Amino acid sequence: MRVRATTRVLALIGDPVGHSLSPEMHNAAIAALGLDAIYVALRATSGTFDTVARGVLAAGGALNITVPFKGQAAELVAVADGSVKRTGACNTIWGDCARPEGDNTDIVGVREASRALLSGRRVERALVIGTGGSARAAAVAATDEWPGATVTVASRDPERAREFVVWGKKAGVGCRVAGDGEFEPADLVINATPLGLQAGDALPVERASLGGFSAVLDLVYAKGGTALVRAAREAGVNAADGRGVLVAQGAAAFARFFGVPAPTEIMRAAVDDALRP
Repeated sequence: MRVRATTRVLALIGDPVGHSLSPEMHNAAIAALGLDAIYVALRATSGTFDTVARGVLAAGGALNITVPFKGQAAELVAVADGSVKRTGACNTIWGDCARPEGDNTDIVGVREASRALLSGRRVERALVIGTGGSARAAAVAATDEWPGATVTVASRDPERAREFVVWGKKAGVGCRVAGDGEFEPADLVINATPLGLQAGDALPVERASLGGFSAVLDLVYAKGGTALVRAAREAGVNAADGRGVLVAQGAAAFARFFGVPAPTEIMRAAVDDALRP
């Protein structure tokens, strides 16, 4: 991809960020449409996040945000979509540096991936593992897609789980804290933690609990599938890793960045190629 003086720079900001396939996915879409742009991954710290983000926006670019900066991103935007206000988390920023706009396309990503995984089946009981920005997006997606569904949140930190429930009441997400030990049966389990990014990570849920789940969606993705996806399938459970979420949220962000529909199938092919063993 040739970079010119006019080339628009878009960036993913996070820490860690080197594992992300967003650059491959977006650059494939940019090339397919012949756009004068390039998408890069930038690592930041909590102290440098605002400077890095505003620098990209000031140069005419746009941003995706990943862990652990989605909360800071929500505070940075001046014009926040309702999804940002509801979750307190933002993963997509574009527009004027002085008044940047923000959206949380993670909700779209989780919703689309969950629909594909469940093939029309309704969810009555959802379990969300994690309490960060992605977990909030997952809880909102499940609540909006299946009104009346029970959402249970699981966390290694009981205080964070209780705070999540408090947030849920304000956001219109009725949820409760999971009990100790093995989890109760659920129609859909969503892993919204980073567990699985590193080889040797523990599973986010005990193997003994997997048989009680109907479907498992792991927001982490890896070549050959994640350890959670493999374990779930071995237990006879329908499971998918985070590539579907990545593509759906990325396509929604691409439309925000460029004002045109994203070439979704090209983005999906780029991700699948990168994850092929």
